[in-house]
Amino acid sequence: MGKKKRIAVIGIRGFPFVQGGVESHCQRLMPLLSREFAVTVFRRKPYLSEKSCVEMDGIDFIDLPSTRIKGFEAVIHTLLCVIYLTFHRVDCVNVHNIGPGLFIPYLRLLGYPVVLTYHSPNYEHAKWGGFARWILRLGERLSLKFASAVIFVSPLQREKYPKWVLDKSEAVPNGISINKVDESGEKFVRRIGAVPGKYILAVGRLTPEKGFETLVEAVQEMPEVSQLVIAGDSDHDPNARKRLASLDRAGKVILPGYTTGNDLVALYANAGMFGLSSYSEGFPLVLLEAMSFGLPIVASDIPASHIIPLPEEAYATPGEASSFQSAIRKVMGAGSGPREYDLREYDWGMIAQRTAEIYEKVLAEK
Repeated sequence: MGKKKRIAVIGIRGFPFVQGGVESHCQRLMPLLSREFAVTVFRRKPYLSEKSCVEMDGIDFIDLPSTRIKGFEAVIHTLLCVIYLTFHRVDCVNVHNIGPGLFIPYLRLLGYPVVLTYHSPNYEHAKWGGFARWILRLGERLSLKFASAVIFVSPLQREKYPKWVLDKSEAVPNGISINKVDESGEKFVRRIGAVPGKYILAVGRLTPEKGFETLVEAVQEMPEVSQLVIAGDSDHDPNARKRLASLDRAGKVILPGYTTGNDLVALYANAGMFGLSSYSEGFPLVLLEAMSFGLPIVASDIPASHIIPLPEEAYATPGEASSFQSAIRKVMGAGSGPREYDLREYDWGMIAQRTAEIYEKVLAEK
């Protein structure tokens, strides 16, 4: 067997134990790809904890400085990654998302084949101002033009682009893992004050585009909903949890903060329903995770939540608490037992194989 080709992964905050959908995606995918490639993952130091400082077989971590200032962290860290790659050669670079994609033209000038993984159109997120959205749109244009190949996590996003983008791109979705529920899981659920089987679960960063305020407002005057657990935290806004808690007039909301590992598995396994209240998403990994546990789901009526179709009554208008109340009641009326979802194409092993084939293709064209 020949020497493994070296793949550099940039554009993410890092993993393991780093909050974020893109980070979760890479945490599941890169260990599988490391069986065929020598994978180097660039991480942002401010987001790493003691839990993150572990060794993972087949993966080298390079931790570089960054900032937590919104709008600057990705640009500054990616710039440092590119400077590093100017002097330390690899065989291929995998850039995650369009903000870091601003640097793809320079990477191509350095002679690197570059694979762009397009997770979501970040400029649609409410947290960004006008200038930041302009920069993200510029990043999108440069990324799509100069990348050697493009992986769209969402097939719906890929369909928006002209033929020249389609010709060098593929839709490769997020995946799911089979999670084993540890006996200690229910203890965690009870420790945070949640009652197994009686709460609606929502998971994600506490950012405006997730729309968690809508869920909080929706459950306030619903006697049939005992509790709402929102597992997540904010990277930039220390008052995000306090603002959500201030909306909880009925004392139904539990905010355990960023939750991962067996504790997160336990929250899924013991939930009575899952809520996705986002205004925009690429391909929500949390939705797949909820489906893997057979949870009844209420979701914002946005394109991303239709990738795997739900019953019509499960959809609610983003931002409208009354619409979510109606959807929750309808889904509850359909019964509380586990649901069946067709998740056959969301196997991480198959996703890793397709991604590896894309790496091999751009390496062969180098």
